[in-house]
Amino acid sequence: MFEFVRGKLDFIGPEYVVIENNGIGYQVLTPNPFSYTPEFGQEVRIYTYHYVREDIMALYGFKTREEKTLFTKLLNVTGIGPKGALAILASGEPEQVVQAIENEDEAFLVKFPGVGKKTARQMILDLKGKLPDIVPDFFPDLFSADKIQAESGPAGDLEEALLALKALGYSDKELKKITPELKKEKLTTDQYIKKALQKLLKL
Repeated sequence: MFEFVRGKLDFIGPEYVVIENNGIGYQVLTPNPFSYTPEFGQEVRIYTYHYVREDIMALYGFKTREEKTLFTKLLNVTGIGPKGALAILASGEPEQVVQAIENEDEAFLVKFPGVGKKTARQMILDLKGKLPDIVPDFFPDLFSADKIQAESGPAGDLEEALLALKALGYSDKELKKITPELKKEKLTTDQYIKKALQKLLKL
């Protein structure tokens, strides 16, 4: 229904951003809201997916059409809802997801929140052979270095990152295991999230 929303980035929260357009604030759920921090107050374009059920209507947003395409393909898998699809995209390494599906690597897929062995097997059955067509032009550049801030973030960035990870479904127990290592570094919120997700996937 909505291909994209363009407007001023008005708010950034742990689960969504708000885009102001012509006096209307659009709440857009996105895989990693804090990745938009450098663009706060500026005009942005977010490619959207309008999710509608009897009990809910929501806008999900992505920085590229290809990321949106992967999201919609994940939604077609039995057992994966919007929250689960966002958690997978927020890992920062979606090309690894495609590779795991193509290689039938269930051990990798079950590391995502809400993905058990049954769902991992279903992902492979439903998506194997249907994703590589978008990989060459999309995945190598999705999380390229120029999208990551080089400067150190304030002390509150780690706390914001942990809140975002909780919103993605990670438990306090899981986060406590990686927090000591994260505290040793000075990063932006976005960098903390990506590093934390890499560590969580190895647990």
